[in-house]
Amino acid sequence: WVLQLVGLDGGGPQPWKGDDRFEVLVADSPMEMEAILRLKHEEGFSARMAAGFCWSWSDPRDDGTLVPDVRIDQVWARPWNAKSERAVGGAPGRSFWATDPAGFDQVGCVYTAQGFEYDWSGVIIGPDLVARDGKMVSVREANRDPAFRNRNAVSDHEFDVLVRQVYKVLLTRGMRGTVLYATDK
Repeated sequence: WVLQLVGLDGGGPQPWKGDDRFEVLVADSPMEMEAILRLKHEEGFSARMAAGFCWSWSDPRDDGTLVPDVRIDQVWARPWNAKSERAVGGAPGRSFWATDPAGFDQVGCVYTAQGFEYDWSGVIIGPDLVARDGKMVSVREANRDPAFRNRNAVSDHEFDVLVRQVYKVLLTRGMRGTVLYATDK
């Protein structure tokens, strides 16, 4: 289903048909997505939010706090997980973001989510993957990943595949459920 959703199998997105062992929810806002995940977290489940690399990733402020770079519609903002291995302003170091309870309040990316699984996953599909005419379309200009930006190093086709693979990874971290939110209405 994930491969169909992100367009990696040659087909297009299909409705979720359900699974007795897994839930897929769609949130109408990032606030709703976070509220669902926070409830799961408070119930004792591990839960994390992750997003495509569509926002800048600032260094910590001078006071050690993380900058809320992941901003959506001027109403919701959260910081990326810490860049360094050291804890920063109450946030765990990047290697511990997915496992330390203090990691809940940051947004992870493919580089910190890959290789980890948690009970509930919140995935923000950013403006680098949008729905157009029943298909998912990549938008290079909306992506902020330095590894993907250089057209001389990464062709448009390679970029398209890489972005889809990023979302495939993010969408497969949840063990019990995933809450989706897309910036593209």
